[in-house]
Amino acid sequence: MDDFEQLLQETEERYRQRVEVRERIARAIKSGNILEADTSARVTMRLNRLNLDRPRVEELLRQGSALAALSSRPVALLNDQIVLERILGKNELIGVLFLELGLLMSHTVGRVRIAGLDGRIVGYGTGFLVSPRLLLTNNHVLRNEQEAERSDVELNYQIGRDGQLLPSVAFHLDPQAFFVTDRALDYTLVAVQESGTERSLTDFGWNRLIEQEGKVILGERLNIIQHPNGEPKQLALRENQLVDVLDDFLHYRADTAPGSSGSPVFNDQWEVVALHHSGVPRRDSEGRILTPDGLLWNYHMGEHRIDWIANEGVRTSRILHHLRELPLSSAQDEMRQELLEVQASPKPVTPSSIPQIRAELTETTTPEVASPTWDEDGTATWTVPVSITLRLRLPCGTTTGPNPDAPVITESMHRQVEERQLDDALRELQVAQTRPYYDESQDAENRGAYYSVLSSVSAPSPQGLFEAFSTLVRMTHTTQPRYNPRTSVYPWVDLHPDSMLRSVYSGKPYDPETFIREDLRISRERVARLQEIMATETMIGEEYLQEQIDLLEAQLPYNCEHVVPQSWFSRREPMRGDLHHLFACEVGCNSFRGNNAYFDFSDFEEALRHECGRLMEDKFEPSSGKGAVARAVLYFLLRYPGEINSGYCRLNRDRLSVLLNWHEQFPVDTYEKHRNAAIFEKQGNRNPLIDFPNIARYIDFTHGLGFPED
Repeated sequence: MDDFEQLLQETEERYRQRVEVRERIARAIKSGNILEADTSARVTMRLNRLNLDRPRVEELLRQGSALAALSSRPVALLNDQIVLERILGKNELIGVLFLELGLLMSHTVGRVRIAGLDGRIVGYGTGFLVSPRLLLTNNHVLRNEQEAERSDVELNYQIGRDGQLLPSVAFHLDPQAFFVTDRALDYTLVAVQESGTERSLTDFGWNRLIEQEGKVILGERLNIIQHPNGEPKQLALRENQLVDVLDDFLHYRADTAPGSSGSPVFNDQWEVVALHHSGVPRRDSEGRILTPDGLLWNYHMGEHRIDWIANEGVRTSRILHHLRELPLSSAQDEMRQELLEVQASPKPVTPSSIPQIRAELTETTTPEVASPTWDEDGTATWTVPVSITLRLRLPCGTTTGPNPDAPVITESMHRQVEERQLDDALRELQVAQTRPYYDESQDAENRGAYYSVLSSVSAPSPQGLFEAFSTLVRMTHTTQPRYNPRTSVYPWVDLHPDSMLRSVYSGKPYDPETFIREDLRISRERVARLQEIMATETMIGEEYLQEQIDLLEAQLPYNCEHVVPQSWFSRREPMRGDLHHLFACEVGCNSFRGNNAYFDFSDFEEALRHECGRLMEDKFEPSSGKGAVARAVLYFLLRYPGEINSGYCRLNRDRLSVLLNWHEQFPVDTYEKHRNAAIFEKQGNRNPLIDFPNIARYIDFTHGLGFPED
C-alpha cells in the first residue's frame, strides 16, 4: 500500500511539472490540426510508419479537409483522404477489421493472480504475452522472483456470448528461467511455464514489441485491454486520448475507461505503445483520494474505483532499450533475443499481412473442429482457431420431432472443466487447514480502512444511514463470483472453527470434501438429465428449455442455501452468486424451507416440525443459524434495494421485525466474523451488520424492500 502511494505521488509530480506543456498541446488538438500538437520529427516518423506522404497531408490540411484518427490505415481499404480525416477526429467510422485484430490481440492478455506466502490469492493485475515464453506486467504487480514463483497468469478469463464465463487456462510463472524487473520503469518481464495445462501457451499468441518510434502521436486515440481489479477481460476501445509524451512515459486521458495495472496500451494498428502502470487521482482538500462518486477511496476498493484525472503508461521503446542493456546469462539472453526480434520493415499491417499475423497467433492450434463442450444451460463451445460460443435456439413452440442427431450432453463433455474446478476446490480446502481461521487484528485493520469512506457521515437519519451503507456495499462489490458453491463456499468461506461445515438450519456437521464431491455428482446428473431432454423432447424452444433447467435444479438441488430464495430475484446474477447469503445446507433442509420467508412461531402454534425447523403455510423458522441468516438477509436489502420484492416473495415489514429480533437475540460469533473476512477477500465488500451489530437499530431497512410503507 505504501509502495502504491509512492507510485501515485511520483506520477502526480511528473504530471504537475507538465501543466504548461499540456495546455499548449490541448490548444493545438482543439484547433483541429493534430500535426501541430506534436514535434515535427515525431509526426514525420508517424506518417512514414503509416506510409503517408507528408506534403499530401499538408495540402489536404490547407484545403480544409476533415482529418481524424489513424485507425483505418492498417486496413488499407480506404483512400488517403479518408485515412487522413481520421487523424483529427472528424470521421469516426472504423472498419470491422479493427475489431478482428483487436480480438486476436485480446487472446494474449491475461489476469495475473498474485498469491501470498500461504498460497491464497492476495491481489490481481493484468499481464500480456510479448514472446512465446515471456509475460510483461508491472513491477508493482510482481515485485520479485519469490512473488512471481507463487503466482500465475490466467488466460481466456472472460465472458462468452451467452453471458457465462468461458473456460480459462492458468499457467504458472517460471522466474527461474527468466525474470527481469525495474522499479523506475515499473515493469516486470517473467517467463511462463509451458507445461502442466491442457492447452499450449502458444495457442494464445503474443504481441511483438516494437522499439522504433512513430507508433503514436499526440491527440491520437488509444485502446486498452485489461482485467480491472481481477474482473473478466474488458476492452476500452478508443476511450483514451494521448495528451503528453515524456522521456519514459505517456500520459493519456479518459472520462470513463481508465487503465488497469499491467495492461497493454495499443494504437489503432494494435501495436503496443505503452505498459499501463499508474495515474493521477483526484484528491480532496486534505489530499485524500476520491472515488468517482465523491467518496473517500481505500486500498481494498481496487484501483479501478479511483477517480483518475489522467493515466500514465511506460513507453514500449524505453522498456526495450532498458532490456537491451542488461547483463543476462546465455539462456536468458536467448529468450531476450527472441523477444527483441522485430519486423525488418516499419510499415503498418495491411490485408495481405493479416494471414501471417493470424498464423503467428494460432500456429499450434489444430485446424480440426473438436467436439463441443456443453454447459447446463444449453450452451455449446467448439474449439477452433478462435473460440466461438454458440447457443442452440429454435423459435418457441417449434416442433422438430424426435431428434436422433441432437447434441448428446454427457458427463465426459464436462469432465475436463469439472475436474479442474474440483482440484482447485480441494487445493483451497487443503490450504485452509494450514492458515489462521480468523486473524482478528488484520480484520480490524481491514474493517477500519473499509469504512473510512463513511467518516464524513455525521448523525444521519435512518434513511440516510441505509443509503450510506447501501452505497458502500454496492460500490465495493468489485468481484462478483458466479454461483458455484463447491468452489466458492465450501472450501473456505463457510468453514466453522473445527474445519467442518454445518448445515445452516439443522446445525449438523459435515465434512467439506463430502459436500464438494456431492455437489459435483449432482451437477453431472443434471447434465445427464438435460441430455435426455434435448435428445428426445419434441419441443426445445428457449422458454421450454429454461423451464426444464429450473425443474432439474428443484429436483436435484445443491447442498447450498440461498437465505434469500432465488425465486425472489429470478435467479439472476450477481445476486445468485453473492457469497454473503450462501450457506452450506443439507438437501433435506433446503427443500423443507422452500422459498418461504422466516417467521418466529409461538410455542402454542401448530406447525410442521422437522429437525431443520418448523413450517406452516408461508412461514419457516429454522432450528439453527437464526442470527447468521437474519444478518445475511439484512445485508441483501442493503446490497440490492428493491430487488427482494421486484418478483414473487413473501417478505414484508412484519417479517422484517423477525429478522431484527433474531439479530439482537443471536450475537455475531467467530464463525460469522471469519465468513465476513473471507468474503471480503473474495468479492470486496463486507456485511455492516457483522462489523457493527449495534448499527442495525438505527437503519431503516424498509427502504430495501421495494415498496413504500403503508
